[in-house]
Amino acid sequence: MISRIFDNLLGRGSAAVTVPPMDGALKPNNQLENLQPGIPAAQVDDIVEWKGEPLWSDGATLVSRSGVQAELPSVITALAALDDTLVVATLDDGLILLGGDYQRAEIAWATPITNVTAISVDQSGVILFCTGSQTNAPNEWRRDLMETNQSGMIGRANPKTGEVRILAKNLRYPSGIATTASGSIVYSEAWASHIVEMSADGSNAQIIFDEIPGYPGRLCRQENGTFWLSVFAPRNPLIEFVLREPAYRKAMLQEVAPEFWIAPHFYSGRYFNEPMQGGALKQMGILKPWAPTRSYGLVIELSSTFIPLRSFHSRTGGSRHGITSALQSGNTLWMACRGNGEILEMQLVEKGKAL
Repeated sequence: MISRIFDNLLGRGSAAVTVPPMDGALKPNNQLENLQPGIPAAQVDDIVEWKGEPLWSDGATLVSRSGVQAELPSVITALAALDDTLVVATLDDGLILLGGDYQRAEIAWATPITNVTAISVDQSGVILFCTGSQTNAPNEWRRDLMETNQSGMIGRANPKTGEVRILAKNLRYPSGIATTASGSIVYSEAWASHIVEMSADGSNAQIIFDEIPGYPGRLCRQENGTFWLSVFAPRNPLIEFVLREPAYRKAMLQEVAPEFWIAPHFYSGRYFNEPMQGGALKQMGILKPWAPTRSYGLVIELSSTFIPLRSFHSRTGGSRHGITSALQSGNTLWMACRGNGEILEMQLVEKGKAL
């Protein structure tokens, strides 16, 4: 407590407004921006491999390369594959199961499961899920950040019995979950900008990748034990400063339209009256790559021990921002680009190496 008080007075530690630099394996590049035009998808969010091909959510629609596969009554917030069953989370219905013909399977969960941001399935067939917030739905993630909430949860749901068990509470918007080869659980905690590993029963939690220069989202484990991490929005000093000013944030949430909040976003530069525009962003009429931005495109490949190996970027002046999910299928990396409304494909020379 004393240390936290001094940090607040001196602006250091958790009270600092600095953001870790992107260097080493996170050195910025334009690989996302240089990709060919992707498959249009207005509200793309999550991607999963099912029936041997990528399947993604576009609002309330399930889509593959061959076209629309199913329409659900509510917006889809997460996907996972469980053998021949598709695990789906929606805004209105929470966690549901769909059979091979996309028909809903009736299952009564012991506890309602809502506000799901990510799903995974462990080796025993039990569903692991992230509840980002108990007060804000996934489409209100920016409000949840600006309210500095800490009400997220990690849980297990057994589709055979309907049993639901909460493994961790009071988290800062968990938004990605996966299992390791040893069976432990790893999850990303977006507002804390780190990844945590814990035992399958929820004990022995420890941070394994800290000080990420953005808000980490979904995790996808590969056959070789590596992971793809989607970073759906950037951190910057101005937003970090606003997060430490409760009176200003409260007034902003009440009086300013959400699209003009000083807050991260899936896209930026569409409106002249957005925050953070002007001289700080441009010099000699050129948008500088180091300029502060509300949106960014970033996908990181992590080793089995969660060391960054390499990353793909769409920088400040780009349009491939808001990467919410990544999936490697064969030699192709599929990415959900929410900011530009498209499914991106990156061909890989061999597994783990970029073309």
